[in-house]
Amino acid sequence: MAFVVAQEVPTSSCMAVPHGPAGVGEARHRMREQLSRSGVSAAVVDDAVLILSELVSNACRHGRPLGHERIGDGDIRAEWRVDKAGRLVVEVTDGGGPTRPIPATPSVTARGGRGLNIISALAQEWGVRDSASGEVTVWVIVAAVYRRDDFATRVTGPDTDELELDELDELEGLDGLDGLAFADPFDEAS
Repeated sequence: MAFVVAQEVPTSSCMAVPHGPAGVGEARHRMREQLSRSGVSAAVVDDAVLILSELVSNACRHGRPLGHERIGDGDIRAEWRVDKAGRLVVEVTDGGGPTRPIPATPSVTARGGRGLNIISALAQEWGVRDSASGEVTVWVIVAAVYRRDDFATRVTGPDTDELELDELDELEGLDGLDGLAFADPFDEAS
């Protein structure tokens, strides 16, 4: 007789991250472990971990540590949660700094400055929130958490309803496919 034990996996997490390079790896490891264990698709986990890494790195490089007793001096705060719409929200909060988080336009040979551009490419949305105490939070909406896809399915092809059969005749290399419906090869595989 086998017993199955159900484990509740949190839909949110908040952690103090040491203000410095060591904290980046720690945060990435914890996020990957928790999201993977929650059943979040590998594509979403990969995007979220990269986004978190960029946010924490930026907070350590450009922001001051938090001086908040809830987290402790010398830390920044990293949080992630699943919102009501089923999207993954990632937030990193630091003590503020001399500049605002805005995407840069680095030269080809620049060693940095691409982090927020990477985030812009991966995120559905992102923004910056300031608190009255001077804390700065950069938030990112990553994606629908439970999608089961990979890069190939994120790229959409043409709408086949609008594709005329005459257009197929103009395509090179499709000789011998006359009379073959698109679904035929897939029907035979089942």
